[in-house]
Amino acid sequence: MKVEPLPRRPISLTLRLTLSIAGVIILIFLGLGWTIERSLMRHFAQQDAEELEVVAHSIQHVISHTPTPLTPAQWQNRLSAAVQGHHGMFYRVSDASGQVLFQMEGPNLAQQQAQHPATDQVHADHLIEWAEGGEHYRGAVLSLPPSGTMSGPYGVVVATVMSFHEHFLGVYRRTIWAATSLAAVVAILATWLAVYRGHAPLRDMSQRIRGITANQLHVRLDPREVPVELEALTDSFNTMLERVEQDFRKLTNFSADIAHELRTPVTNLITQTQVLLTKPRDANAYREALYAGLEEYERMAKMIGDMLYLAQTDHHLIKPERSAVDLRKEIQDLFEYFEPWAEERSVSLRCEGPDLTVQGDRLMLRRAFSNLLSNAIRYTPDGQTVTVNLSAAEEHLSVRFSNPGPTIPEEHLPHLFDRFYRADPSRQRNGDGAGLGLAIVKAIVEAHGGHIYATSWEEITEFEVILPHPTS
Repeated sequence: MKVEPLPRRPISLTLRLTLSIAGVIILIFLGLGWTIERSLMRHFAQQDAEELEVVAHSIQHVISHTPTPLTPAQWQNRLSAAVQGHHGMFYRVSDASGQVLFQMEGPNLAQQQAQHPATDQVHADHLIEWAEGGEHYRGAVLSLPPSGTMSGPYGVVVATVMSFHEHFLGVYRRTIWAATSLAAVVAILATWLAVYRGHAPLRDMSQRIRGITANQLHVRLDPREVPVELEALTDSFNTMLERVEQDFRKLTNFSADIAHELRTPVTNLITQTQVLLTKPRDANAYREALYAGLEEYERMAKMIGDMLYLAQTDHHLIKPERSAVDLRKEIQDLFEYFEPWAEERSVSLRCEGPDLTVQGDRLMLRRAFSNLLSNAIRYTPDGQTVTVNLSAAEEHLSVRFSNPGPTIPEEHLPHLFDRFYRADPSRQRNGDGAGLGLAIVKAIVEAHGGHIYATSWEEITEFEVILPHPTS
């Protein structure tokens, strides 16, 4: 059996912020150190260039003040005394033919002269660097103008040892690394402390949320007591808590209503059975009791079926089958079905408006229209008329069920589609259903992408079903 690895838990916000801020601080220190080091190296190069320029100028001065040809020994004497007071300096002078006029002991300057092109002056950007014999050198290859009877320029190579600079830069690098390491430790500790203290409002909010129980769903967090960054989170939590409170209240009422609706038929069945068992009865009495019990069973079965249907719609388990539905024909068929009951109540049924076709589930829409029509007939006074009006707009179709009757107070209208809702709590349902009809209507209409609205004014109550236009 293959064991699935546990999902990797994201790192904490404290650690994430601490590492991020510490990383930024370290990068800033390293960048600053690199910039300073580059500046120092540039400064040392400029400093060396100035000293090399002085040496080159001294050599050029000697050459320019030598009008007549000299022997190699004379050149040695003159050039050896050309540079004084400059320690760690090396130079080499050759004539146009390549003959060495002077060569100091030290690095192989002839090799550098052969490998690099000559320039007419010393410049920090044109210095050459190389390592030789465990030492690092920086120098310049020059071409100086001829003097006297010399037919070509003089070749001069000047160089200086970089040991002091390298030692200084080595100490500097170690100092920078030590300072950066210390700064990283201090930054991590300071950042962790700052983030931990900064998360105090979150911990306080979590503590308050943890204390909210089912009996305290009315509690709300005050957005003014939290930092501005948490204000949106607080508002979202309060909104969610409000929805939870409403759903919890509906669920509590729903459970109580279910218990009440089921208790009534069960109590009736128990009472009838107890009465029958008190003494022997004839066959007709038992038959009547069974019929009465059957009515109660049918009522419970219908209510249970309605509750199961609503549970399926809540979880989107019922999908409408799309087909062309003739709304006017469906209304006329329902008129024929309810006509005996309407005639018994002396209620007239009238359908107005054009023929309309909608894409939807015919059986589901018929069930919704049936609930609305039966509800309208039930509350219409004798001798009055129930009107169904069909109309079409550019983007939707409308089916309005209107009936005269007592005006429903405005505060009850938004709750008419709640399960088991009673506009008059003292009113008992005597065979009029369990109070789930309008909830089923709303579920069916919304499953078709539509909406339903209830209005009541001047003893006229109207339910309007809005369905998407088949061409939209």
